[in-house]
Amino acid sequence: MKIYLTAIIKTKEKYRDEVLEILKNMVKETIKEEANELYTLHQGIEDKNQFVFYEIWKSKEGLALHNQQPYIQNFGDLVDEKLQEKPQIYLTEII
Repeated sequence: MKIYLTAIIKTKEKYRDEVLEILKNMVKETIKEEANELYTLHQGIEDKNQFVFYEIWKSKEGLALHNQQPYIQNFGDLVDEKLQEKPQIYLTEII
């Protein structure tokens, strides 16, 4: 079963450029993963501190493996200090 994931990330303004570089690296690395079908990063038009990932994964197992990757762990390390709040993660399936 495919997993559709939407993640909303709100960075603190003074860290926006730094966080954006980390997010771009996540895209660069994630699209190499076998279980990944789509991994796109969007930036808010009205709020430049808001980023949205839209992802499609082949399986729950593939997503779980993704979450163990060092570039994802590195992102997790900055959440408390550089984001306005914890990312909002929505896992869905097509009905």
